[in-house]
Amino acid sequence: MFDLVDDLALARALAAEADLVSLRRFRALDLEVTTKPDRTPVTDADREVETTIRAGITAARPHDAILGEEFGITGESHDEGRPHRQWIIDPIDGTANFLRGVPIWGTLIALAIDGVPVVGVVSSPALGQTWWAATGHGAYTQRTGQHEQKMSVSGVRTLSDAVVSYNSLPGWFDAGRGEAAITLARSAWRARAIGDMWAYMLVAEGLIDAVAECDLQPYDMAALQPIIEEAGGRFSDIAGRPGPWHGTALATNGLLHDEILTLLT
Repeated sequence: MFDLVDDLALARALAAEADLVSLRRFRALDLEVTTKPDRTPVTDADREVETTIRAGITAARPHDAILGEEFGITGESHDEGRPHRQWIIDPIDGTANFLRGVPIWGTLIALAIDGVPVVGVVSSPALGQTWWAATGHGAYTQRTGQHEQKMSVSGVRTLSDAVVSYNSLPGWFDAGRGEAAITLARSAWRARAIGDMWAYMLVAEGLIDAVAECDLQPYDMAALQPIIEEAGGRFSDIAGRPGPWHGTALATNGLLHDEILTLLT
């Protein structure tokens, strides 16, 4: 029987292996780019990274289920349609950045138990930084060549003093929530569209105070939740429902969460 420390160690090892694959293909002149049916781009690197991670999980945890962006769901579901143990993979979060040569992208690996993410690893080799957490064990980050550091969210208590990221303004308008995003931006001290996994990790590090986003999939969010929560923050959808299953995300230092929910709902 594995505990969360074992699972976190596995996720970190798999992320490190994935980094070798993704960095080799980053800014490659022969990168293969195609368009999926949902009109989002996918590269040969996305598929190779997910294949690598899946192989590692299958070898180490053969009875666990897997949900990945590129190859879907494998494994059996149990209570309420969710597997007891399910690994959730986004091989390259920020593919649009990856294929343009922008370094803001990363590999996301999570483990959910009975639908609740309890292990999360985010690795961004082009930025030279990794973030990780397991429920009850704290949240940590490490930059290349430096010692790991424990993370903690900010102590900002009012939105008028806060820095927020709304990620993609067109995404908000596509979801019919553009005015809500503008209200949030105008209510904050400073508002930025930082984008992808990095904005959430900045919340966990206490460098910004909140991030909200629409049009998401579980693999975009699952690894983020335990990192935010173990750093002392709060993670929900923009209606306040917990978990990565509802298509939107709001991650804050916890102190601002209810105030922002009121603006967005």
